[in-house]
Amino acid sequence: MAVVLMTSAFSPYQYLEQYQARHIRSGEHGAAVTFAGSLRDMHDDFSVQSMTLECYEAMAKKEIEQVCDEAASRWSIGDSLVVHRHGRVAAGEVLVLIAVWSLHRQPAFDACRFIIHHLKHKAPFWKQEHNEQGSRWLDSNTDDKGMNQC
Repeated sequence: MAVVLMTSAFSPYQYLEQYQARHIRSGEHGAAVTFAGSLRDMHDDFSVQSMTLECYEAMAKKEIEQVCDEAASRWSIGDSLVVHRHGRVAAGEVLVLIAVWSLHRQPAFDACRFIIHHLKHKAPFWKQEHNEQGSRWLDSNTDDKGMNQC
C-alpha cells in the first residue's frame, strides 16, 4: 500500500504505470481498478476556477492509510495506491488517483469505491474554491448518493 500527497500536477496514468512497474508482479492479480478524479469547474451552481486544499500532511497521510488498511481488512486486495493533491489545483486538473489490485474484480471495485468515499468524508483537507467573484471555504463535501453500504 502506498499513500502519496503532492502539491504538483501529475499524470495519473504515468504515475500508475511507474508504480505497477516497481511494485506489482506481472500475473499476480487478476483485477486492477483505478479511479482518477479531477476538479470540476462547477459546484453547487458556483463557478470554480481553482481550489486550494490545505492539510497537515502527516495527519492526512495517516488518515488515508487507515482508510486503505480498513479496505484491505474488508476485502481481499493485494495492493492499493492513493495519490492526492493539495495546495492550489486548477479546474480540470487531476486531484486524486486511487488504484486497487486483487485476484478478482468485485473486491477491487468495492475497495476502490470505499476508499474514494471515505477520502471525501474522512480525510482532513480544508477546501477553498476560487472564481472571478472571490473565494469560499467549503463546509462539507459532495454527497455520495448510494454509498450508504460503505
